[in-house]
Amino acid sequence: MMKKTLILLYCFFMVMAADAQGRKARWNFSAKKIKPGFYELHFTAEVEAGWNIYSQFTPKGGPLPTAITFNPNDNVLLGGKAKEVGFKRIKHEEVFGVDVHYFVEKVDFVQVIKLKAPLSPQGGSLPNGAREIVKGKINFMTCDKHQCITDEVEFSIPVK
Repeated sequence: MMKKTLILLYCFFMVMAADAQGRKARWNFSAKKIKPGFYELHFTAEVEAGWNIYSQFTPKGGPLPTAITFNPNDNVLLGGKAKEVGFKRIKHEEVFGVDVHYFVEKVDFVQVIKLKAPLSPQGGSLPNGAREIVKGKINFMTCDKHQCITDEVEFSIPVK
């Protein structure tokens, strides 16, 4: 019983320590109409000074790549993998034994989507005049010279 209690306390303090470190990337989400029925979803990460965030295309064996996962939605078609807009840096990291692909300061992941059903001109019963809401999550890793933090954010983007 004592061993289980110690393990639970250890896990609790590890979670508290990780939470105390805080999120090193601040996220903004938006949608932009590019033509009827087609939209760009923007997932913009602003990274704290001294930290970086990894590309979706980081080689196997390297750090955790950024991964955008969408909740199932029968009305939304994805146009391939999100583009990465920002200055991508590539550097060989001995710790991983591979060339890592990463961004500092800011990166914008841009996902093109197509809505299958036409949008109603009146909108719908969704909040803020949205005609569709795209939801999901982003798993990512941020690192500085001494440590790495894995993190996850959920998104809910109204498409108008």
